[in-house]
Amino acid sequence: MPSFQRAIALFLAISPSYAFLGVLPSPQKSLVTCSATATLPGPLAEAPDVGDLPLCPATKWNSDFEDVVAERGTDPLPACPLEWTAEDAAEGGVEYFASKKAEIMQSLQDHGCIWFKNFDLMKDTEGFRAFYDALELDLCLDPIHTSGLRKMTSPKDGIYEEVNKASLAGHYIGLHQESTHVKTAVYGAFVCFKKAPKGGEFLVADAARILRDMDPEVLRRINEKKVRISVSNLDFDFLNAVGPLREKSMDTMEDLLTKTVVPKFDMELEMLWGSDGNPMRLQAVEPPMSPVNRHPKTGMPLWFCNIHNHARYLRDNRPCTVPEVGMTDVYYGDLSPIPKEDLEHIDEVSRKHIVRVPMEPGDVIFVDNYRMLHGRDIFTGDRFHAVAWFGERSEEDRNRAASQKKEGNFLNAALNNYVENAF
Repeated sequence: MPSFQRAIALFLAISPSYAFLGVLPSPQKSLVTCSATATLPGPLAEAPDVGDLPLCPATKWNSDFEDVVAERGTDPLPACPLEWTAEDAAEGGVEYFASKKAEIMQSLQDHGCIWFKNFDLMKDTEGFRAFYDALELDLCLDPIHTSGLRKMTSPKDGIYEEVNKASLAGHYIGLHQESTHVKTAVYGAFVCFKKAPKGGEFLVADAARILRDMDPEVLRRINEKKVRISVSNLDFDFLNAVGPLREKSMDTMEDLLTKTVVPKFDMELEMLWGSDGNPMRLQAVEPPMSPVNRHPKTGMPLWFCNIHNHARYLRDNRPCTVPEVGMTDVYYGDLSPIPKEDLEHIDEVSRKHIVRVPMEPGDVIFVDNYRMLHGRDIFTGDRFHAVAWFGERSEEDRNRAASQKKEGNFLNAALNNYVENAF
């Protein structure tokens, strides 16, 4: 493949969802035990085909604070995650989840995360689909669907494969919400079909707890200056070969990407040359964002920032098996660097609140995606986890152009083919 095509393909293929390893304590979890007699369903051939999934809903921003430190809250927080365990693995079928829908959704709002354990139902794709159908959840595409990071293991059911590739097993995925400046999933359900022989624990952390433990000065500083995330960077050193036409070629390349590639991502990306002192490095950068947001339903202030996942300084000090070219970084809103001391503090507070979840086959982690951050530890051997995303669509979301969905699905398939052979 020529250098130009490789560069475009790599830009398309790399997405913002990687990070690193630390020592992770386990905060207290709450427990629920269920006992219900229900019949496990047979094959779900009769279940309706989801068809073309709707786009991920728009991010709901409510991030103006007079004093972000004073407003972050002091009321006691319930244990997180809530453990919801079946007494018998044969119990807890479709009828059980349908009958418990209101209780489950209220518990999710209160705790932010539910760990469903020892349920036979969710041990395969059909049962997982039955689980979220019973809760009448509104399936949607991943907010970065066109990035190609996750392939859809069952497109008609809206189920994506998690990052299970052997080549990325040694790459720690840091804490993040499934969110961009433009799109945010409301809920997510992560399922274990096959656990890794070693490692690969799912990681969750409560954004409310992280916010409350943040140093006041660090929090004020980053909230006032805002955050910009570079979702990818690419080196175009081969343009040096065109000599006096280099500047014009750079303008042409930037214009090409801005008009033909960036719109496919629906992330309001700005293309900038010259990062890291390399005049031929081109970055795709999101707009300035608040690192703190209010929950769209409860109004609770939350740490709503993927800095733990995207900061290059933190990644450089943790397991990373992906080439630096194409990787992410985080800056203040004016594109000035965030001091390493502040990044280290954010990392420390984030790690303090991580709960490591050793999921077994059939376990589901159900998250409020605004309230919870998630990640994944490194692992060895074969691992197969999957995820489905959900929204609560407005009429505007429902009327988004169908052509965007078709292009997004085409790009997702094409880019997954590239990613499968890139690393």
